[in-house]
Amino acid sequence: MRTKMAGEAGETPAPRNFSLFMQKKAKFPPGWDEERVRKVLAHYENQSEEEALAEDEAAFEHAKETTMEVPIELVPAVRELLAKSRD
Repeated sequence: MRTKMAGEAGETPAPRNFSLFMQKKAKFPPGWDEERVRKVLAHYENQSEEEALAEDEAAFEHAKETTMEVPIELVPAVRELLAKSRD
């Protein structure tokens, strides 16, 4: 799923002083810092729709997992079945 790119309708404007915002608000996981976040943002913000689609499709080519919707009342039973299959 793609998010809106800079300049697209509905875009949330970035704070004026992004660096200050990142220092005050962001708590990065181990191995991440502002520079790494900026690189990842730049990668996705500069990606064409075709490149994004190719990346998304490649991610699912060799998938060993899936996602599905399950009625809430069946979640406990599904979890139990999954737990049994791992044993």
